[in-house]
Amino acid sequence: MDKQAALDELKKRREISLAMGGEERVERQHKRGRLTARERIDKLVDPGSFTETGMLTLFQMPEEDGKLIPRNKLHGYGRIDGRIMSIQSDDSTVLAGTGGRGPGGRARSASIPIEAQGGCPIIRFGESGGVHLQSTMGSIGLLAVTYPASRLVNPRRVPRIIGMMGNCFGDPTWQAANSEFVVQVKGTCMAVSGPRVLGVALEEKTTPEDLGGWKVHAEVTGQVDAFAEDDAHCARIIREIVSYIPNNCDEEPPLVPTGDRPDRLLDELSDLISDDPEQPYDMYPVIQAIVDDGKYFDIKPFFGKALITCLARINGGVVGIAASQTMHNSGALGVSECEKATNFIAVCDSFNIPLVFLVDTPGFLAGEQAEENRIITKMMTWLQAMTLSTVPRISIVVRKAWGMAAASLCGPSGNPDFVAGLTISDYRSMSPESEVNLIHRRRIEEASNPETEKADLINSIESGSGPWDAAGSGLIDDLIDPRNTRKYIIEHLGILRSQRGNFIGEHRLQTWPVGF
Repeated sequence: MDKQAALDELKKRREISLAMGGEERVERQHKRGRLTARERIDKLVDPGSFTETGMLTLFQMPEEDGKLIPRNKLHGYGRIDGRIMSIQSDDSTVLAGTGGRGPGGRARSASIPIEAQGGCPIIRFGESGGVHLQSTMGSIGLLAVTYPASRLVNPRRVPRIIGMMGNCFGDPTWQAANSEFVVQVKGTCMAVSGPRVLGVALEEKTTPEDLGGWKVHAEVTGQVDAFAEDDAHCARIIREIVSYIPNNCDEEPPLVPTGDRPDRLLDELSDLISDDPEQPYDMYPVIQAIVDDGKYFDIKPFFGKALITCLARINGGVVGIAASQTMHNSGALGVSECEKATNFIAVCDSFNIPLVFLVDTPGFLAGEQAEENRIITKMMTWLQAMTLSTVPRISIVVRKAWGMAAASLCGPSGNPDFVAGLTISDYRSMSPESEVNLIHRRRIEEASNPETEKADLINSIESGSGPWDAAGSGLIDDLIDPRNTRKYIIEHLGILRSQRGNFIGEHRLQTWPVGF
């Protein structure tokens, strides 16, 4: 083949790849309100920064009349705010994005060399019908060939982010369960198998929405961290996530000065937090007051709602905030909160993100349902994760620091680097009523006036659980004016940086499972 013929062939093959599944299938994708694989990448990366690898990987498939078709797993590298990212995007216009030994399976994964080097985040856009059955039937189609075990391992060397852009079964679902951050576009489904497979295998009739729609993962499974209205919104959310994370576990997240003064007083905090310990209040405005410019990225907002987990900046540096939400179950923590916290702590510890805890909890939820859902194991897993974490940990006791829940939230008994209480904070093992009933039940029953006796005993217990006793006994490092909360956190993060030099931890949680 002469030079010109070779160049013509190169042009032809590139055009085949760029055409994806053809005009008709691309138009069908657009009519569904979805972008194509390449359009999604363009929405994600800095303009003109994407470099594709393996564009000339073409195949002949019997169901496509033997003509050359492009692979349906696009790989390459692009930049987000100037930082290199490894990117994969499923092309559902080619064989429904299915993987196997054909167009989805034989292309060398761009993520493998990058992961081995521990270099940059891996981002994927998922939309796949699962495995390509025609190329994976029989012994030759065993998963060892099409889905090597190495792809199931996430050593948390680099952050992994996935956007579920269409109905996702099989491979993208596995990758979602193996990623630190998952974003799902509303109206899509994420599940092991689709309704058609379940209808044959289990005679189960269901819909994609009921099987793995966004509300299922938002409120029930907690397997998705954020939700998007459409493809473009999903790309913007992923860009926002990237702004809070480092390139890899050997770096800190980017420092971005915001202009928000470190000594800014929080005059509004006293009005936001009720003095009445039984009166719920919304913790989100409290977080907004503390962080730079009131901006934060909420993680799993509809799951485990008694605990808020979010990424934010304080004095330009990224922090992970775990905060009680008394608007839900008065801040009492259940199984969902345990799972949410454990995952969050593992991510922050693996990627050198300091932890800030805002504590206001009356304890863990107890009862038959909690026990059946293994609350004991979930509590201890959370506490182990918190104890093993080696990034800086600063705790602010806002109101209640009661029992094991306070320890799990890195309260005074949770071994924080620094812990301070607001002047309305309260410290005890359980509610005063429960303490009195357990300790003094007989005394109350035998009293001439049981109600008066019980009230006197409660007052006696309450008098020894306030902030002054906690500070006086050395249980906490300081009591602070609520207005100085932001200033306290910034000053003590500064102390820890001066002692440590950086916030890169020992990564003891790096090999923990990605999901709990």
